[in-house]
Amino acid sequence: MALLRLTRPKQWIKNTFVLAPLLFARAYADITSIERALFALALFCIASSACYIVNDMHDVQSDRAHPLKRLSRPLAAGTIPLRTAVLLLVLLYAVLTAGFLALPALAVPIAAYIVLNLAYTYFLKHQPVLDIFSIASGFVLRVYAGAEAIAVPLSSWMAVTTLCLALYLAAIKRRQELATAGTDARKVLLEYSIPLVERYAEMSAVGALIFYSLFVMSTNTRLVMTIPLVIFGLFRYWYVVEAKDAGESPTDSLLTDWPLIACIAAWGAACIYALMQ
Repeated sequence: MALLRLTRPKQWIKNTFVLAPLLFARAYADITSIERALFALALFCIASSACYIVNDMHDVQSDRAHPLKRLSRPLAAGTIPLRTAVLLLVLLYAVLTAGFLALPALAVPIAAYIVLNLAYTYFLKHQPVLDIFSIASGFVLRVYAGAEAIAVPLSSWMAVTTLCLALYLAAIKRRQELATAGTDARKVLLEYSIPLVERYAEMSAVGALIFYSLFVMSTNTRLVMTIPLVIFGLFRYWYVVEAKDAGESPTDSLLTDWPLIACIAAWGAACIYALMQ
């Protein structure tokens, strides 16, 4: 169980962004495209787990001083020795290498994601604004990997929409870290204030909505029916943050709030219905 926690499978839900090109390219009825997209999703889950292990190895001392991470992070809690984590990391990298040989198109986006996360772990997470953009760029690389997997061009509208949505989530994450733990949670928070990151979140949410609306109208006007669901999702997520003191972990907020889950399910169903017409 501790070994499983080290790979953070709950965070794999973020990797579903890989499937966005499959949906909007209308390739969800093609078996080969589905197989390649799911393969890309699996490889990204492996890559993200490897990045989490590197991050935990680097942050083990600071995690031991954190009131929550010292219990939830296996390396900080001492439930897994460092040697075991290194062996698992080597195994994950070996699987990724085999995956690149099977589907070479994924090598560039996933390798870029790993390099970005290494830079984030050792440098970028301490740099204000760059830290938020680093997190958001990882989501854009997920979408890029999904497009490469099924050999379709990545829509510029989709890329910028993904970037804005991820900036919104990252800004709210910083906001909640400030609200719940103050500047003690991480060093970069000394450079932020709650009003500042709230403005970042507002700008990003507006940008995500505008660019998504332009994207769907340029792709298929029937997709306009999904815009109200996107607005509801943005509103509901912020409500969860404010009223339920969540948002520090976007994954936990998503998995524990049934209206958000229902909204995303309805959005997916509406997209498939509109694109099948």
